[in-house]
Amino acid sequence: MSTHATSTDILNACKRIVIKIGSSLLVDGETGRIHESWLKAFADDVARCRARGQEVTIVSSGAIAVGRRHLKLSGGFLRLEELQAAAATGMLRLAHAYEEALARHDVTLGQILLTLDDTESRRRYLNARSTLHTLLKAGAVPLINENDTVATDEIRFGDNDRLAARVAAMISADALILLSDIDGLYSADPVSNTGAKHIPVVEEITPEIDAMAGKAVSNVGTGGMVTKLAAARIAMNAGCRMVISQGHADHPVRLLEEGARCTWFMPKASPRAARKDWIAGSLKPMGSITIDAGAEKALASGKSLLPAGIASVSGTFERGDPIVVMNSLGAELARGISAYASTDIDLIKGHKTSEIEALLGYRGRDEVIHRDDLALS
Repeated sequence: MSTHATSTDILNACKRIVIKIGSSLLVDGETGRIHESWLKAFADDVARCRARGQEVTIVSSGAIAVGRRHLKLSGGFLRLEELQAAAATGMLRLAHAYEEALARHDVTLGQILLTLDDTESRRRYLNARSTLHTLLKAGAVPLINENDTVATDEIRFGDNDRLAARVAAMISADALILLSDIDGLYSADPVSNTGAKHIPVVEEITPEIDAMAGKAVSNVGTGGMVTKLAAARIAMNAGCRMVISQGHADHPVRLLEEGARCTWFMPKASPRAARKDWIAGSLKPMGSITIDAGAEKALASGKSLLPAGIASVSGTFERGDPIVVMNSLGAELARGISAYASTDIDLIKGHKTSEIEALLGYRGRDEVIHRDDLALS
């Protein structure tokens, strides 16, 4: 399987793509200036993807690299509070540059700042996921950066590689593109070892693959191959393909499609299948609901669970908790992620979706468990 065929076929088949941009691609390490011509060319790539019906989310590094120069924070390593101050001013300039570049294609941008806690706290994870889905559904391009102004050095992702992978998993992306200053994984550091062999495809991250990771060589970014392999693990576990590609040239996504050297990390399952496996086998149920025969038939045909088909609720759980779905005989039918707390389900059970707002005082989701969050037993 050639790299050209792999990249072209995979990317053309994707419906939802996350693209991560490293600091060294976007920002001049000496002046702190944004590479505007490169960004315009990248915006052209994003527009091409969207024109063929693909949803694109951008995870961007560079806020600190931009901001430290404007605050005249020169020198070597910065203290945590200096990094956070640099991020605060850099994020504004970075978002504005993206907005201008994408506006040429009449693309609306939506900025979201995330921390590691946001991807691990169930409630915040769900809120972030809902916001991202809403932006994508509305035709916008989400621009995501780690919220460096509140993050601490103990919880930093490392050049946003792992943040990008968490985002890709969060929205069930088909592919994650890491645009970097290296064109993929090598058997050894290609800078110091001229005999290093390029690895075009990785189907499993073995100890041998781990041993190939080197250290960061960029003076702008903080990530290296170690964080990229960590990102690959997260992406592959979520059924998301990931690629490491050299991004310094203009139109990096187009060049990737045309056969630029890269490394693809190929999971065994699709995002949908991986998520359902996770729901079915990796989560401890916090409660249960019993449904009627009509709802049981609907679930068997692949539909979502609506409040009208719910007969009773058992246990105390919150929105986003995993629960068991049972029939009237007490047999387990499925497991899923609840869109409502148990107290709210108790109020809306047996009612139509059009009555939810009147019963609860707010307009939630139509489904108690969406089919994408449901795994049949």
